[in-house]
Amino acid sequence: MGTSTRRAGVRTRVRAPKSHDVKAPPGAHDGATEPLPVIFVVSADTSVVRALDADLSRRFAADSRIVCAVGAEEGLARVRALAARPDPVALLIADQRMPGLNGVEFLERAHALHPHAKRILLMERDYTTANPIISAMTHGQIDYHLAKPWAPELGLYPAVTEFLASWASANGDGFSLFRVVAPENSRRAHEIRDLFTRFPMPYTFHATDSDEGTALLEEIGQTGCEVPVAVRHDGRVLVGPTDLDLVEAIGGETRPGAEVYDVAIIGSGPAGLAASVYAASEGLETLVVERHVSGGQAGASSRIRNVPGFTWGISGHDLTYRACEQAWLFGAKMIFAQEVSSLRATRDGLAIGFGEGHEATTRSVVLATGVSWRRLGIPRLESLIGAGVFYGAAGTEARAMRGKHVAIVGAGNSAGQAATHLAKHAATVTLLVRGDSLSKSMSDYLVGELRRTPNVFVRLGVDLVDGEGEEQLETIVVRDRASGELECIASDGLFVMIGAEPRTDWLGDAVLRDERGFILTGADLPADGWPLDRPPLLFETSLPGVFAAGDVRHGSVKRITTAMGEGATAIQLVHQYLDTDAS
Repeated sequence: MGTSTRRAGVRTRVRAPKSHDVKAPPGAHDGATEPLPVIFVVSADTSVVRALDADLSRRFAADSRIVCAVGAEEGLARVRALAARPDPVALLIADQRMPGLNGVEFLERAHALHPHAKRILLMERDYTTANPIISAMTHGQIDYHLAKPWAPELGLYPAVTEFLASWASANGDGFSLFRVVAPENSRRAHEIRDLFTRFPMPYTFHATDSDEGTALLEEIGQTGCEVPVAVRHDGRVLVGPTDLDLVEAIGGETRPGAEVYDVAIIGSGPAGLAASVYAASEGLETLVVERHVSGGQAGASSRIRNVPGFTWGISGHDLTYRACEQAWLFGAKMIFAQEVSSLRATRDGLAIGFGEGHEATTRSVVLATGVSWRRLGIPRLESLIGAGVFYGAAGTEARAMRGKHVAIVGAGNSAGQAATHLAKHAATVTLLVRGDSLSKSMSDYLVGELRRTPNVFVRLGVDLVDGEGEEQLETIVVRDRASGELECIASDGLFVMIGAEPRTDWLGDAVLRDERGFILTGADLPADGWPLDRPPLLFETSLPGVFAAGDVRHGSVKRITTAMGEGATAIQLVHQYLDTDAS
């Protein structure tokens, strides 16, 4: 028999909680079907357990198992039992008010048993700074909070839906748009995985010498093929595909067309995407050109927590992917896998050249090419790029590092985010830091999270000086900066995040740059570097009608939201330029 209750103005039907039995449904583990992901609920208040059980069952019972417990002691027994079974726990929901063990403490213990599960803390409404949610979030102990009483459609369902989708994406083996076969340790295999991860496209990867890879090559008549092969879901086979081939197979555009654009935006990181959204939404004929796929360095961040409006953070990939879709829906023409090779003024405006010899004509340009990771310059490690050595790319290669020993070079937020993300998969993660402290270059919440992650180790005061491996990275060599002592460390993966350099060499003499290659704009231009009687606009370069925004601009603040603000501002300056000089 169900009873009726009213919470936050929402009338729902609830029933008695399930028997808190962790047995799987018949057939769940007999090979016929995969185990369903578990949503685990614990509270000392039986009415709370009943209400959550009812609300969750109404929406998620078909695709997940909901397991409930009353009280922390019973809850710990249940999560331990689940850890001993093949039941994957996707979500942990714990009430903060439980005698003996509060919700944060419970989630910490449960998460150690189920490290891939997301954590929701259930709290009374309290918007003071004393609320334990603030400390728990700062220290990375929870992923979300739910206030009591809750309205399912506003708080509970959106959060659970997002977390289950994220869990399925990271842990599931669902539909694959592409099956890829390639030598596992090749640079090209890494580039293809990175492209599909960033786009994003569901894919499965098989090493050429694996049973699955060999069988697939036989199936498509490519036995013994030594170059990457991609098989689309409809049977189309691409042998040794270029990035252009893959983007076109996905359905993306790779050619600019013959029309004259109002603005061409070069680069689609945060600055370029913000410029694209504003330009297209305000009626400008907009061309966006990206050398790879959208996202830039920000797209590689596993979790960004200081973007306004995303209370609990958002992955860099999700943020930039949404912005890319938004720009496209407003009408921007998005061109991927195209390298811009030149920029010059013409009678008709400005021409941007491509490596294939094609050109596109535009009335204005926004340069938003961002920065790239600074190279190590160590020959033996450079030769192993894609074979255990990666610049950025922690999100792309995380699952491949499962159970392995990895190292990260860097001390900024990107390195910290990569460490926490890789720690969910790797056996150990070692952070190599030149300085004597992380706090000088990394946000406090990340420093705290690294300290609490048991398989993350921080080595201060060391330099990476060499590495070894035949076809795959095997060891790295570090030098203690104080003693000069060398040490070899076994490592299956090395992720390099040691600062950034602007992508501006292709510009030649088209616009003025500083000694490091960053583009000069506005008041930073020298008096003899500006050709017109009027002063340059705020973000205008030495070539009138060409603007720079984001990390590539001299003097910019290297933050995602600042880059987005500059991209939006650049479009207002484009309007001003088009309404006057180019009219």
